[in-house]
Amino acid sequence: MSFPTTTFGLRQHGAAMRGPDGRINHAVVKLGDALIMMRRPGKGYRNPKRLGQATQSLYIDVRAVDQHFERAQRGLGYPRGAGRYPVGHRRYGVTDPEGHRWYFAQALRPGKPRAKRKAQ
Repeated sequence: MSFPTTTFGLRQHGAAMRGPDGRINHAVVKLGDALIMMRRPGKGYRNPKRLGQATQSLYIDVRAVDQHFERAQRGLGYPRGAGRYPVGHRRYGVTDPEGHRWYFAQALRPGKPRAKRKAQ
């Protein structure tokens, strides 16, 4: 649980539920007003790092993506930089220690459409 809270500034919300072995089975974290629920996978689980490929990606909206990126960069030291994307967001991506992809994005204000140039 320390990776997402330390690196991304997520806050633990409520008490984590533990199994008979004492390990966390279910936990909830918060980012702003949003809740993110996590649970421990079953016995046959293999993380993306072991599989050698992504199995899922999280895409989370934040209010100030550049400041969020700076925090993650201090925690990890290697995330890709925040950049603009055609979908109208500024975002950055990070791979966590198990190989899961996390994307954090901020919606950009719509601007004026660019005038199309006529072909000559």
